[in-house]
Amino acid sequence: MNTYLAVDIGASGGRHIVGWLDGGRLQTQEVYRFENGAQRVGGRLAWDIEGLYSSVLEGMRACRQAGFIPSSMGIDTWGVDFVLLDRAGERLGDAVAYRDHRTEGMDAALDQALSPEALYAITGIARQPFNTLYQMMAVCRKEPQAAQQADDFLLIPEYLSYRLTGRKLHEYTNLTTGALIDAQSRTWAWPVIDAAGLPRAWFRTPIVMPGAALGNLLAPVAAEVGFDTRVVFPATHDTGSAFMAVPARDDGAAFLSSGTWSLLGTELSSPITKAQSLREGFTNEGGYGASIRYLKNIMGMWMLQCLRAETGKRFSYDDMARMAAGSPYNAWVDAADRRYLAPKSMLREVQNALEEQGAPAPKDFADVCRAVTMGLAVCYRDSLTHMARLTGKRFTSLHIVGGGCQNDTLNRMTASAAGLPVWAGPVEGTALGNLMAQMIALGDLADLPAARAAVAASFPIRRFDPNGSL
Repeated sequence: MNTYLAVDIGASGGRHIVGWLDGGRLQTQEVYRFENGAQRVGGRLAWDIEGLYSSVLEGMRACRQAGFIPSSMGIDTWGVDFVLLDRAGERLGDAVAYRDHRTEGMDAALDQALSPEALYAITGIARQPFNTLYQMMAVCRKEPQAAQQADDFLLIPEYLSYRLTGRKLHEYTNLTTGALIDAQSRTWAWPVIDAAGLPRAWFRTPIVMPGAALGNLLAPVAAEVGFDTRVVFPATHDTGSAFMAVPARDDGAAFLSSGTWSLLGTELSSPITKAQSLREGFTNEGGYGASIRYLKNIMGMWMLQCLRAETGKRFSYDDMARMAAGSPYNAWVDAADRRYLAPKSMLREVQNALEEQGAPAPKDFADVCRAVTMGLAVCYRDSLTHMARLTGKRFTSLHIVGGGCQNDTLNRMTASAAGLPVWAGPVEGTALGNLMAQMIALGDLADLPAARAAVAASFPIRRFDPNGSL
């Protein structure tokens, strides 16, 4: 029996989950968990990339200590962030985080050479200040010495996999998030790269699809963790993996990956790059099997995470959900507004937004929790409406995976706001998608439909019906 190891790393933490098939059912066991978070380094917000790599190795050792020697392993993370490499393949500088402000003004600078409409027509990626494209422009314009020394780049999961195997490859789903890939040809978007003034030499490493094998562990790595295994690319963008794990029950299902970000969308065979799609904030990211994940980025659990941190973590997420359910407050904020991307105080930002729109001032923290939770539900509803018009699809249900699917208050509000049944689960959607890609690559699962059927048969999925009120 083959076992597989998924290393799933998010903005706040990571986990090592072992998976295997038993009688057609997917079984999982978490063997290691660790914390993550961007930190101020030299005035910039950066990831502790060496700490992340050490955590990957420590989790692999824990896997061995738990009695598992995986047939393969794969790493997924968030999108857009990268490291630069010199000619010797060594890392240059920090792994700067997407919430850092170094990209300020880069979108306006690119507009002088390439209009937003032209950029979107090529890449299909919504304009976000953290796109890899703008981060690279910031390096070239603000750190010319680093730009001159750089010979290549790798996104975060690619770099961690490179450290394990010594092999550099780009993975399609994650690469698309940064506005560097032509949405139609699924290769480098050279007109964009040239307009941004990025060195073409940075874009030589081959692009592969999920399921591609990088090779076995380097000998020193295998000796350190106590076993050898094959490293396989899952959909290395966490949302790409999460979308794989959605056990859709009908063709009219919309998908929502609910974590730090809420990514609401559907799967398409080809991108939608018309101007109206751009104006409404939809993006065309790569999916498993060269599909298109047509979706909208919404702030998601990030808002609740910040509120919880600002109150000293006195309340659990379950507490906050119950507070939102019990509050009589009846106003909400726009959860798609960029003002919530990296505010100094999320609590103050929410209060300011409510005041600006003429809503009553929240009386207590419960009212704030309700304003944010309702804001998310309404944003999901509006995004579904816009997505139906743009795609021509009629959506009959919404399937939510990821940690956010445990928020029953939000699930009920979403069902009521959208007027659609909401299916919630599985919780570990991203890790499951990671495992599924590996199982398909090694032949334990025939294809994606078979993998989704295995998920539906293996994990409890809860239904929330609309009741007509928030």
